[in-house]
Amino acid sequence: MSDTQPGRPRDLINSVTAADERKMLEAFLDYLRGAVVRKARGVSEEDARRSPVDSGTSIGGLVKHLRWVEHEWFAVQLTQTPREELETPPWVEDPEADMRLEPDEKIDEVIDAYEAQCERSREIAAAYELDHAVTLRSGRSMTTRWAYLHMIEETGRHAGHLDILREMIDGTTGD
Repeated sequence: MSDTQPGRPRDLINSVTAADERKMLEAFLDYLRGAVVRKARGVSEEDARRSPVDSGTSIGGLVKHLRWVEHEWFAVQLTQTPREELETPPWVEDPEADMRLEPDEKIDEVIDAYEAQCERSREIAAAYELDHAVTLRSGRSMTTRWAYLHMIEETGRHAGHLDILREMIDGTTGD
């Protein structure tokens, strides 16, 4: 989480109601990143892997997935760094591998990796103007602004999933 975050989780987004666009985008994304960490911290290794839903979605799998989504959109796409020059995402060998914890993976380590990737994403995004555009492999253009908005959507959707999973697993609710 950003070291500029006020005490209560919602204070972060409430503090930027009249800020510039970049500060708003950063605050909303950091709020959601924090929600992901708050939902995942404190679960047992067993509960991190447990899926109370038919899809097999788990707390640990969602955090791991979000770590790799951050990596993809900021470290790979925004910087235009060839994937082979960076860490290899687990989906390269197994399309579902980013959505599950492997037997040797621990939830706290996955959360730490997610937080480290978020910090790296912050550093990368800060180096580019919101209108900075790159060309994706598809040939479409993507701006830094779009990367922020996409990550807000993706992180928000999965934070909601985490909220429901955590409530189903141990009854924990709230920000």
